[in-house]
Amino acid sequence: MRWTYPFLLLLIIALIFLLLWKSIVITIHAGEGGVLFKRWTGTVVDKVYEEGLYTIFPWDILTPYNLRVQQEKHEFDVLSKQGLTIHLKISVRFRPDKEMIGVLHQNIGPDYLESVVIPEIESVIRRYFGQFNDDELYTSKKAILEKILNDSTKQLSDKFIILDDLIVRKMEFPPTIQESIQNKITQYHKFKAYEYKVEREKLEAKRKVIEAKGISQYKDLISQSITQEYLQWAGIQATLKLSESNNAKVVIIGSAKDGLPIILNSDSNTVSNQKSK
Repeated sequence: MRWTYPFLLLLIIALIFLLLWKSIVITIHAGEGGVLFKRWTGTVVDKVYEEGLYTIFPWDILTPYNLRVQQEKHEFDVLSKQGLTIHLKISVRFRPDKEMIGVLHQNIGPDYLESVVIPEIESVIRRYFGQFNDDELYTSKKAILEKILNDSTKQLSDKFIILDDLIVRKMEFPPTIQESIQNKITQYHKFKAYEYKVEREKLEAKRKVIEAKGISQYKDLISQSITQEYLQWAGIQATLKLSESNNAKVVIIGSAKDGLPIILNSDSNTVSNQKSK
């Protein structure tokens, strides 16, 4: 009889422990960090509970936070400077600042994606898109996105959230506007191609002028350097090479006073007075 009451007490304690198991024994899984809220003193902001198993009082709460890089896809409409409605499909990569998740938990809470990340990014995108015309948004998307990413990164860092990347997966314009913008881009590239062609023709004309001047100077130089004496010397050299050949040959000597081969004889009147030897 004396063991009945201790046994019942232990049984009651065991039952209470089983009922409160999920509130007492908390597991912080891989890639997570925990923030402890104490019922009597409040949130512990200066300590991050690392991966592992923890036991806490049932009236306290240990909240796990995913510290890995997370990705969220989102769609919404924005207005351009001209009032055109543009449908955007974006992808956001983010993660909480590990050292500051206590403050994040205290000020914002686990639903920071819906309450901070998406609204802040939407606000920045709407502000920048409202500063540009339709064709500027279509042609300068990369530069605009860099500004949006930098601004969004700063805004979220003030909320203890790290923005790794912001990707615009698709930018949908109304069909008529998109066709008009594409036509403008096509005409612009045609104009640039025409400008390039004109410039190329100008450079080709300059090249031809330079080439013509070079040929003219070359002819003047040659005409000054070739004299009668040079022609006679060249004729003698050609005759000597011909005479040294083993092939059968006939040498025709002109009747000019110098007796050079008739092919080099500058006196055209002597051609009719040749003698064959």
